[in-house]
Amino acid sequence: MNLPRLTGARALAAAVWMAVPMLAAQAHNAQAAQPAATAPSGAPIQLALVESLSGPFANTGEAVFRNLLWATERVNARGGVQLPPEQGGARPLQIVRFDSKGQTEEALAALQAAKDAGAQFVLQGNSSATAEAILNAVDKNNRRTPDKPMVFLNYSAVDPALTNEKCSFWHFRFDAHADMRMNALMEVLQADTELKKVYLFGQDYSFGHAVLREARRQLELRRPDIEIVAEEYHPIGRIKDFAPYGAKIKASGAQAVITGNWGNDLTLFVKAANEVGFAGNFYTFYGNALGAPAAIGDAGVGKVIAVADWLPNNPTEGSAAFYKAFRERFPRPADDYVHMRMQLLIESLAAAIEQAGSTDPQAVAFALEDVAVSLYGQQGAMRAADHQFQQSLLVGRMQKSGSASVPFDVEGSGYGFEVIRHFTPEQAAMPSSCEMQRPAAAS
Repeated sequence: MNLPRLTGARALAAAVWMAVPMLAAQAHNAQAAQPAATAPSGAPIQLALVESLSGPFANTGEAVFRNLLWATERVNARGGVQLPPEQGGARPLQIVRFDSKGQTEEALAALQAAKDAGAQFVLQGNSSATAEAILNAVDKNNRRTPDKPMVFLNYSAVDPALTNEKCSFWHFRFDAHADMRMNALMEVLQADTELKKVYLFGQDYSFGHAVLREARRQLELRRPDIEIVAEEYHPIGRIKDFAPYGAKIKASGAQAVITGNWGNDLTLFVKAANEVGFAGNFYTFYGNALGAPAAIGDAGVGKVIAVADWLPNNPTEGSAAFYKAFRERFPRPADDYVHMRMQLLIESLAAAIEQAGSTDPQAVAFALEDVAVSLYGQQGAMRAADHQFQQSLLVGRMQKSGSASVPFDVEGSGYGFEVIRHFTPEQAAMPSSCEMQRPAAAS
């Protein structure tokens, strides 16, 4: 494959991946293969992925890329994005990679490179601090150069502020924010009558603080009898040995840990806590993959709880087929981290572009406000008031795989997550304080 060179004042080396028709074609509400479509022949619609593709969180960035690549392959396999002839006709989606190296300053440099290369749609999510910086930069760009606007599609940055007091017309979030996730977790924690002491532990940045702030608030409302023995933060992406933290948690007498940690900061933490003999529960946002189940091992069976928009053992029509299709595309156990929300993001963008009849970012943004999509039985819709995607949430408990309720394991670990609670989009929804400022719609 010949890769085009990207240029610009601060251009970064970026690998361009053409999405190829490798999967059975899927309509927006498809669960079965459709007849093969004609390959799109128009100019690619480029999607700039600004993410950690090297450094301590490279595994999370590569997991994102696999998901987005698979999603674009599905769109392209059914003929691409359908536009009028004057807009290029049937056009494929194309992911362009920009490495932020896990640093906000590098992410802003990558965003500038993407802009210099003509990017109109920017995708990022791993780090709420980085997301806020990108959001501010996109807003500034769109004010200063209204003839070259960009739309920011966020798949994982879940600081609630991003769709509340810091909401923007140009930003759309496709993950449930931290308060929504915590609300789902607390439904399970609240029912554990034996739990009397918890330890709040998180990464020292905006998202980590938002998670534990909401945990404390909800504990006080739902279970005031539970003692918070400590609230502790650690530098993000810099700790290699979490054993001292694990020993401190064990010594505290805590029966459970609530954490929003992700990536290696989660894997190394739970591994260390297990090694020092902590026998309590983990209430997590991301304990269901990226090495965490294997690191915890048997000690986590029945004790690790995770919340997600979708889990492989979701007992709904189409879910197993969705998961099997992903594993067929990416068969290596290490690549086993599939996100339904990222598939719905790409489906939403494709639908919005078709509804707008062009790739004009402002027209697409207005169309995104009203988008509703479904894939393999999973449904989601954008809420125009704050640009917070509304979808179901699941809470799962770690178990050994092989049972009727846990047919699939995680990353070949022998452990999977049994779905113990399901929240409909209406049940998962929370109010917003966003006061959206919209540009004037084109006449």
